[in-house]
Amino acid sequence: MSSDLAPRNTSSTVPAGDDNRFKTTQAKLKKLAAVMDDAAIELHALRRSMRADASYVDGVATDIEHADLDSKFVALTENVSCALAGAAVEMNTLAVMAQETADLTHQTRRTHAKLYGATDDIRSNRREKTPKPGFFNR
Repeated sequence: MSSDLAPRNTSSTVPAGDDNRFKTTQAKLKKLAAVMDDAAIELHALRRSMRADASYVDGVATDIEHADLDSKFVALTENVSCALAGAAVEMNTLAVMAQETADLTHQTRRTHAKLYGATDDIRSNRREKTPKPGFFNR
């Protein structure tokens, strides 16, 4: 059984911030998509590990039963195996959701670039100041 749980490096978080300029938003979306892709991969690996652990614990339950130990230990060990298998199923669901979120983030980034990329190019390459939002809504 593996129990390699350790604190993770938290530098992969995506700060929200108030800066909503085009390039900053693109960078935030790119980082979020990368973090979610990594999370999906790690969750799938964790699911495989949980499945292996469940199988191992099931074998331990069989060994305990063959050793003629008290049946309550067999039942408890089988319960642990069942719980690990159930957690692995739910881990798969979580991994699929993480991958769907990553895919949607990639799509959002592309759509954002398509909608606002040309405007950002125009605004970035001119010398005159850009009016504040809402200036023309009078």
